[in-house]
Amino acid sequence: MTRRPWMLPLLFVLIGSVAAAGLAARGGPVPAAVFLLMFVLLALVNSPLPFPKSVGAAEARRRSAADGRPVVYWRPGCKYCLRLRLRLGRDARLVHWVDIWRDPEGAAAVRAVNDGNETVPTMLAPGPGGEQTATTNPSVAQVKSALAL
Repeated sequence: MTRRPWMLPLLFVLIGSVAAAGLAARGGPVPAAVFLLMFVLLALVNSPLPFPKSVGAAEARRRSAADGRPVVYWRPGCKYCLRLRLRLGRDARLVHWVDIWRDPEGAAAVRAVNDGNETVPTMLAPGPGGEQTATTNPSVAQVKSALAL
């Protein structure tokens, strides 16, 4: 089942707008603007925008086999995925990102290595012998190590 990654950010903007309108109607335009800005920032953080463009699981595996870079499975709204992405900084663009909410094959790959659970972030990296090694909730050091191979 494909989920809608923009649903949560849209809800944040809608709720923030309604609450800000209520504050503005009571004569508090500055607190209303601050409140709305806070909800817009929450929407931005929980959207797919902070991540590099996602590819499908099959394409990510093909690219990973060709260039040796890891594949990280993620989903919008996951604070652990966002933390990993932000801590990777510019190195995040070197990783192949797969949004499991947009790619059922990616979700199945995550379930296969996590005992049936869709636990993200999950990294699949080429091992020394060519086999794929899975790491659930990898540290930045683990991802950078996989990038160095």
